[in-house]
Amino acid sequence: MSADRRRPLLVRVLLQPAVAVGLSLTEWDLLLRQARRSNLAGKLAEQMAQGGWLDTLPEPVRPHLRSALLLSRRQVQMLRREVDLLRQTLAELPGPLILLKGAAYALGGHAPAPGRMFSDIDLLIPPEQLPRCETTLLVHGWDFDDGLDAYDQRYYREWMHELPPLHHKRRGTSLDVHHTLLPPTARTPLDARALFDAPRPLPDLPGVFVLPPEDMLLHSAAHLFHEGELPNGLRDLFDLDALLREFGALDGFWPRLTARARRIGLARPLWLALRYTRMLLDTPYPDELPAALGPPPGPVALRLLDACYRRALRPAHDSCRLPGHDLAEGALYVRSHWLRMPWGLLARHLARKAWGRMTAMPEAPKVDVPGAARGDG
Repeated sequence: MSADRRRPLLVRVLLQPAVAVGLSLTEWDLLLRQARRSNLAGKLAEQMAQGGWLDTLPEPVRPHLRSALLLSRRQVQMLRREVDLLRQTLAELPGPLILLKGAAYALGGHAPAPGRMFSDIDLLIPPEQLPRCETTLLVHGWDFDDGLDAYDQRYYREWMHELPPLHHKRRGTSLDVHHTLLPPTARTPLDARALFDAPRPLPDLPGVFVLPPEDMLLHSAAHLFHEGELPNGLRDLFDLDALLREFGALDGFWPRLTARARRIGLARPLWLALRYTRMLLDTPYPDELPAALGPPPGPVALRLLDACYRRALRPAHDSCRLPGHDLAEGALYVRSHWLRMPWGLLARHLARKAWGRMTAMPEAPKVDVPGAARGDG
């Protein structure tokens, strides 16, 4: 079997959208289920629309794609309004308001944006402005998510790189306020101040910025390969693929990217991003690029990482699971926490979370809902 045929149906279609034209109804049923569970239905719909195939697809398929298309485009309109309200609310903060991830892609007009679904807005502000920012948001109708106990509050405030998740009591919007990109307890030293060196303004939103191309890509890499956000792993891998293809066309981008990764301390997440985007999505970049980031993981560690990520970075649907999937996800979950905090703190934290899972009420079974967005920004 060719390497392409071994890929899940969703990955094959997103890499070569014209393949979708010849699919049977049974294959379309599977494709839509894989896309919804992976939070990629909007991307699939955009590809069909941009390729001019949407009106030629089987009639039962079209409503699902048009619904995903409408939902993703409506979300961008709502995002713009919400960011404008945030800009007004936080206008007195002296530093920049920097959008991250999905909001930055959408309002910055970047390649991952078409059809991309997200459920919250991610904002980066200088750490010294965090207390004032929090107070201002609380006064203007924002509140912390229900269910956070004293331990969770302490976890976010002492050990994490963001405030506890916020939601607006009237509008229902979710917000994550970051003061850096990695937890302060992380094993990877990060030059957090450098993130505010040269943010790029959004012309129609005064006071609102996005990261420059190098930092935007590095944050995407760190989010997936350091923080271990696996529920949306395949979506985030496609984000990286799109950013590498978009920014790689800029003059002098590759040397700037490697220099920046070494300077701010994100060379290893970038190395992993390069490895798995090429392995799983055939992403183009200069062959010598990974070597410029320093030595790779040792052979045993690399075999383990390959085994885990080959399983975890697949569509989040039962049809795509490989043997050992749960073990791989568990190992990557522990790895992400090991990268975040020292051993003593890690052991205590994982023990508490395990106890919480054992004593929690069981979740309702997951249902494929057309167009539903899951996960973070």
